[in-house]
Amino acid sequence: MAAGWQWDDTLFAGTAAYYERGRLPYAPGLADALTEALGLDGRGRLLDVGCGPGSIALRLAHAFGEIVGLDPDGEMIAEARRGAAEQGVAEKATWVQARAEDLPAGLGTFTVAAFAQSFHWMDRDLVARTVRGMLRPGGALAHLSDLKTEDRSVVGLPHPPVPYAALDELVRRYLGPVRRAGRGLLPQGTPGGEAAVFARAGFSGPERLVVPGGQVLERTYDDVVAGVFSMSFSAPHLFGPRRDAFESDLRDLLRTSSPAGRFAERRPSTEIFLWRTAPAGR
Repeated sequence: MAAGWQWDDTLFAGTAAYYERGRLPYAPGLADALTEALGLDGRGRLLDVGCGPGSIALRLAHAFGEIVGLDPDGEMIAEARRGAAEQGVAEKATWVQARAEDLPAGLGTFTVAAFAQSFHWMDRDLVARTVRGMLRPGGALAHLSDLKTEDRSVVGLPHPPVPYAALDELVRRYLGPVRRAGRGLLPQGTPGGEAAVFARAGFSGPERLVVPGGQVLERTYDDVVAGVFSMSFSAPHLFGPRRDAFESDLRDLLRTSSPAGRFAERRPSTEIFLWRTAPAGR
């Protein structure tokens, strides 16, 4: 975790209801890319650590015999459970409300463990070592995120782009210049250097995959508002009694940016780093 910052359970409080609508989706070829790279065949067990509303676990449910999602936020777990029922995979899904630091939590062993934009919130060395011990011989850890280095061009979009710089400035106006995170602050942002952490834990690799995005997404006012309230640094509870005033100003900003009520942006590419454990007998 970031130096000087302590975990608290308000980090994503109130964001779960906005997450699926507000967050940009992973690249559409994600499941196929992982299925091919890992030789997934509908058997085995997936552990999704920091699963949120099940965004990754549910997308990969067809490729495993069992999926287990773990998240400390009860509202996220409720959303994941609801999503599994809607997708018809509830019988193969288990959802556990717990922190990654509570692992192994009697959950058994797994073929694949996934961290999708969640690892930076954890005691990374502890969690990496623990998860390695929960993987079967020859198992894999998949670390997923949006591709941060790509330029998602706004040229040729059918509607105005989402005014992210103005949204960030509005959040700072209400919450201050230093990034919020639960009850604490993250003046330096979240930590990087994951490769060194996984190497220290005894994983080999990584193998890097990039699943291309670039598809045009249309976004409404409600979609963009949901995106803002889905973020830890602008979670609804952080605004306290000024929440309604903030949302009113946010919607005014969006109406000014696109009077027609539509925005467009390109779906981000997904970057995956695969880390392996030693096969049996080695």
